[in-house]
Amino acid sequence: MEANVIKELEDLKSMVLRWKRSYLGWVPDDGEGEYLLEEFSEEISRHISPFANRLFQNDHLTWSETQEFLNYCYSQVEEVREAVEQANSKQREKASEHKLVEFSSYKWRK
Repeated sequence: MEANVIKELEDLKSMVLRWKRSYLGWVPDDGEGEYLLEEFSEEISRHISPFANRLFQNDHLTWSETQEFLNYCYSQVEEVREAVEQANSKQREKASEHKLVEFSSYKWRK
């Protein structure tokens, strides 16, 4: 792989990582962040994937290099998914604790 192609891919990876940091900062505490996953994935599909495919079409990348690069990019979406799921499970824990307290208070009043 040529040095300029490597630099282009590294720049694109940096861009995806900056996007990921932004999306991680937008994960709501209530666990309702599924839309973030769709938006992040769409950004990669719209901006990164066509560029990688052009590099492949112009023989700057092999098919496996292209797939490896895109897999890396989409794996960043999975990290955001994990953060959303973690926020969602924390929200469920809070909700179940709240119900337990309500039930305890109700029984105490009887």
